[in-house]
Amino acid sequence: MLVSMLQGPEEDWTFATARQPARFGAGERSGGPAGEHAMTDSGTLCGIPESHVTRYRHLFTSQGSRACPRCRQEAAAAPLQPSAQERLHHLVRTAVPGSARDDLLAALAKGARVALWLRGPTATLALHHARLDTLTEGAEPAGAAFDAAPTIGLARVQDDSWTFLVVLPEDGSRPLVARGPRSPA
Repeated sequence: MLVSMLQGPEEDWTFATARQPARFGAGERSGGPAGEHAMTDSGTLCGIPESHVTRYRHLFTSQGSRACPRCRQEAAAAPLQPSAQERLHHLVRTAVPGSARDDLLAALAKGARVALWLRGPTATLALHHARLDTLTEGAEPAGAAFDAAPTIGLARVQDDSWTFLVVLPEDGSRPLVARGPRSPA
């Protein structure tokens, strides 16, 4: 499961100002000199093939004392990546039109807090994270989506007035947006 927690927006927040440095997995050359490398899907940024690398379960840290100098340089030169708000905005645009969707798109464009974003077993997410009983709009279709698939994506977004639930089906169907009043923190 992937969880993404972000703080609230600054006054001059935009998708462009919220872009983040690219992140890479970490690995070490198998049987080679000690040192940590930045991983891509096919190997390291410095060119070591995937088959010659042992992957670690943490991210590459450019500032680490064991960081490969070339990987450090390539990681620094990598293009900035969209924020969670921008990535979710892109997905939500394809949701069924309605006031909840439109309000969520506007909130994301202003930097609303993405409190949770994960994917996993539907039963677990429905039980521990969906909070369908707190929703006042769109709860029924969201609940039906949880009943329809073994795994699903879910995002929770908070703005000043609402807590939004975004259900991200993995079968290619449109995301669903539901919402309920934001409870005091």
